[in-house]
Amino acid sequence: MSSANDSLRISEIFLSLQGETSRVGLPTVFVRLTGCPLRCVYCDTTYAFSGGQYMTLEAILAEVARHGAHHVCVTGGEPLAQKNCLPLLRALCDAGYSVSLETSGALDVSEVDERVQKVVDIKTPGSGEADRNLWSNMAHLRSHDEIKFVLSNEADYQWAKQMLAEHELVQRCAVLFSPVQGQLSPKDLAEWILRDRLPVRLQVQLHKLLWGNEVGR
Repeated sequence: MSSANDSLRISEIFLSLQGETSRVGLPTVFVRLTGCPLRCVYCDTTYAFSGGQYMTLEAILAEVARHGAHHVCVTGGEPLAQKNCLPLLRALCDAGYSVSLETSGALDVSEVDERVQKVVDIKTPGSGEADRNLWSNMAHLRSHDEIKFVLSNEADYQWAKQMLAEHELVQRCAVLFSPVQGQLSPKDLAEWILRDRLPVRLQVQLHKLLWGNEVGR
């Protein structure tokens, strides 16, 4: 039974298509937690920095169930900034959902339930938060997890390419390269990946192609 002690501050819970990662296109319930200790210059969810409402685990699970989808994505903000994110992830897995976690590379992922697919966003210099990356997280990634680089320009691309080699990232799990909307052309990024024969996946944000920058999509 849930109690007030297991509450989380929730920005929104909604049903959409997953717009990123290897789960792209799948109907997914998004649980967006409020708050983030980072301030990436290109952030597209600044509305989740504050506000929201407190919900118990029981209420969150009921709202997720109401949408009737098998896939659940816990995101933010930075979801791991709330200590009760870990019990939430575990409860979602226990309820039989296929769960993914979208998190920055800045917070410890070692205690995340192993059933959860961790999507770790390594911050590039263009984000303004590259010094916050917690490289020890890489040791806690498994083959079903994913690493994401959001790239603002060619300098970010070259930096990410260097990180691939230094930390042997491709040997750990799938690696995604994503262009910042309006700053880096997806076509340019595709050409660089092909030119350098990088074993990474180019991703564009499907939800933005479909719905633009609508909140709750």
